Amino acid sequence: MKKRECYGCVVAIVIVSVSYTLAQTLFRSGVELVEFGVTVVDEDGEVVKGLTADDFVIREEGQKQEIAYFSQGVEQDLETMPLHLGVLFDASGSMDDDAEFATTAVLQFLRSLDFAADTTLVQFAEEVRVSRFGPLDFPRLVERLRGREGGGMTALYDALGVYLDGAFRQDGRKILLLYTDGDDTRSRIRFDELLDLVRASDVTAYVVGFNRWRRTDAGIRERVRLEQIARLTGGRAYFPDTAADVEEIYDKIRDELVARYSLGYVSTDPETDGAWRRVTIGFRTFRSDLQDLEIRVREGYFAPYFESSRGR
Repeated sequence: MKKRECYGCVVAIVIVSVSYTLAQTLFRSGVELVEFGVTVVDEDGEVVKGLTADDFVIREEGQKQEIAYFSQGVEQDLETMPLHLGVLFDASGSMDDDAEFATTAVLQFLRSLDFAADTTLVQFAEEVRVSRFGPLDFPRLVERLRGREGGGMTALYDALGVYLDGAFRQDGRKILLLYTDGDDTRSRIRFDELLDLVRASDVTAYVVGFNRWRRTDAGIRERVRLEQIARLTGGRAYFPDTAADVEEIYDKIRDELVARYSLGYVSTDPETDGAWRRVTIGFRTFRSDLQDLEIRVREGYFAPYFESSRGR
């Protein structure tokens, strides 16, 4: 895989109508490395570094796979596995009280990841606006975030679907930061449809939910949904109470990215039927000291899909 560079800011696009089909998400070309981002934490929730490929075992639908690629840290091996960042920023009216400190915090976080190949910014309220920035375009990214146009209702699920559709075309590691109060009031895509798109992606999502004032049943439901999205990707959801909490959260996410393992393999299953394949990643049994550790990773992936293969 060749590193892609984007030095020009892509013109913002307003998404008026959103429509997805899983078949679009499933399409692949050729034989590809199946890559999983893996985070390992101990009983105290602290990330564990220093493991090797020999410490892990990958099974696809119960069949052991041979690890063909291994690295630790998103800053490593950027030529082979470039880092693509995504930021979904809620610009709806319900986020007005939190927007200023959320904007400052996300800019500080992104500045520390200046080795990323590009950053995709998705701002959403009633409409969804998408811009992509290269490594030399940080001032434009700042301008876009600080000059946010929003208000009104929230098309959260549509925004996430739009981002996932674009991320599918990128090669390498994909990390998403989602900032929202979690309350979707506008999207055309349903939550169950969104979960299918999340399962089909290889994005790791970190969610920061600013719904601390919403203790209603609806607020609790949306919090559970945000946690579900993060868990399916192998990421994590956070729900800060203060601006100081946000800074601590960013420190935790940075620690995870530094300690994050990338494991890749070429599947032993040659079928191109688009079927869901469950993948489990565990530790080798001879390392008893690893058995109390927790692995956070997505649950699987959809197989390659070719229409021509269905007529064989």
